[in-house]
Amino acid sequence: MCIMFTHKSLSLSLSLTHSLSLSLSHTHTHTHIPSLSPVAPLVHSFTDTLTQRRIAMALRDVSSLLLGLLVLCCGAWADVQVNMEDKVEAFLGDSAQITCMFASDDGIGAMIMQWLYVTRSGDKQRIYYQDATMKVVDRGTPYTDRISVNGTGATGEVVLTISNVQLDDELEFICLIKSLTDGIGEGRTRLRVFATPNFPTVEAVQTGISVSEDDPSKVGTCEVKNGYPKPNITWYRDNTPLRSRPGEVNMVSSVTTESSGLFSVVSELRMKVTKEDKDALFYCEVTYFVPGATLMTETSRFNITVNYPHTALDIWVESPKGKIKEGDRVELQCSGDGNPASSIFTFKHVMEEIGSDSNVYVLYNVSRRNSGVYECTVFDPDTAEEVFQNTTVFVNYLDSAVVMTDDRKVVHGEQLTATCNALSSLQTETTWFKEGEEISKGHTLILNDVTYDTAGTYMCVVTVPEIESMTTSSLLHVDVEGPPEIMEQDTELESYDKSVQLTCHGKGYPAPQITWTTSDGKVVTSTPTETEEGFESLFTVHVTSNITAVCNASNKYGADFVTYNIKAITHTTTPEPTTISQSTVQAETAIPPKKIKKESNGVIIAVIIICILLLAILGSVLYFLYKKGKICGQSGKQDLTKEKSSKDNIVVEMKSDNTEEAILLGVNGEKLLTSDQ
Repeated sequence: MCIMFTHKSLSLSLSLTHSLSLSLSHTHTHTHIPSLSPVAPLVHSFTDTLTQRRIAMALRDVSSLLLGLLVLCCGAWADVQVNMEDKVEAFLGDSAQITCMFASDDGIGAMIMQWLYVTRSGDKQRIYYQDATMKVVDRGTPYTDRISVNGTGATGEVVLTISNVQLDDELEFICLIKSLTDGIGEGRTRLRVFATPNFPTVEAVQTGISVSEDDPSKVGTCEVKNGYPKPNITWYRDNTPLRSRPGEVNMVSSVTTESSGLFSVVSELRMKVTKEDKDALFYCEVTYFVPGATLMTETSRFNITVNYPHTALDIWVESPKGKIKEGDRVELQCSGDGNPASSIFTFKHVMEEIGSDSNVYVLYNVSRRNSGVYECTVFDPDTAEEVFQNTTVFVNYLDSAVVMTDDRKVVHGEQLTATCNALSSLQTETTWFKEGEEISKGHTLILNDVTYDTAGTYMCVVTVPEIESMTTSSLLHVDVEGPPEIMEQDTELESYDKSVQLTCHGKGYPAPQITWTTSDGKVVTSTPTETEEGFESLFTVHVTSNITAVCNASNKYGADFVTYNIKAITHTTTPEPTTISQSTVQAETAIPPKKIKKESNGVIIAVIIICILLLAILGSVLYFLYKKGKICGQSGKQDLTKEKSSKDNIVVEMKSDNTEEAILLGVNGEKLLTSDQ
């Protein structure tokens, strides 16, 4: 029985070998070998040489086929086991490796392996074929240029590598293994493709959200683009994830498939806000998938403007800090515990509206009339409720200082009392000054036993210690009445001029009448000029000889006088000739007077200069005449035989009335004796 099956097997083997020879002989055109046939692989465009080699290889394998038929006729089938991962994951654009591991009862030396994928319509499409003699990549598939297979099957493991993975590659791939005894096994792996999305963005609403809204209001929008698979968005409030609650919290998401096949997701958060949400921080979290993991990223945090009605108000003076005085700029501010964007603030003073819209009101250059109660009112249009609050403003004032005294004129030796006050809303202090120097403190100024030095201008300064810049002042001019007191002391004068100007000055009030009297009988009456020290009178005296002048000052309180003695000085010259040195010619200078008045100094100096010039000219003329022999009977000729004197010893001859001896004086002051000629 077994021999018969063997004969039949041999006949079948010969028949198959003959068929193989015929099929291979026609491979130069086109050969299609049905799928899963171990002796009919798909071959494309073989050359004649390659065809002959394939025929030889097929004949060598006949023995192997016969052995398989013998095993088959005896009823023994080989079991093929194939192991593959359920899924393989890869990033978009990267390479994916799918491993196929297999084993068989009759060994793995001669097996046929094919790689296929399942199309989206459910069909199987082969992309690779391999047996003991050839490896073929199927043409015309999406993977023709992007796949490679590593391993011959001898080790029981082959790896399919897909390069530049695309989104369309997310399919199921099949590894099909067939043994020589028609044992068949297959494994399946699903390829998963991933793309990391862009960083998410979040946008908050810019307008305020009212707590009075009936329906949930839009809070913000979160968007993530270009992810695969589809990313997920979760909203958070203060680190707590938000869950949808009908009528309270709604999160609406929309997914967009880009032209690239990637997904973009937009999520909008809507909720009914409460007053507590004004300080809450919102953000969204994006969860996306990568090979072997799930990652998460968060957006920046934001808060929203929540509008809620006022239940209480507060009004205060923002500036100035502290007490207010007249002339200040006063800023009033009003604030409540609500936050409606449409709140309208109104300020009132003495129940009269003075400003609205803004919660700030400014008063410029305030006066005491601005004191009083100020009220702030706010109206909420959402609730149609009105809330108000008030505060009291007091403007401090300081009136101008007023000086009061019985009489601004006081008699010499008596007492003067003056008071200085200024009406003020605060406690004041008064200080008295004279010529910038502080002389007294307090509202009352008392001057005892006044003198002429007491007269002058006094200033009282009134200040408010509680407000540094709050001050006022007033002036008091004091006149001291009394008899004149002439202050002229230098009364003995000498004069070389024809006239002298005299000055008579002193103190006394009222201004005295001045009478000038001279010893030659001249009387002049004048009104003095007022000065800072008192009074002053000028009088010019013509001096021809010694003269006396009297200044008499008198008013209703008495009189005082002073007498000036003026001595006239005349010029005198010496008749005897004088020896004068050429290098030390000097003019005779007059002795200055004991007192030279300021008004005549210029005249006296001019006279002295003229005198010096006249004396110098006179000396030069005398010397010239002497040299010419015009003086003392001398001839102009000099005896050349006489001993020459030094050029520095120029001499002139002088004779006296009681001696005949001539004395020669040198310019250096030496005496030289000579005989009469």
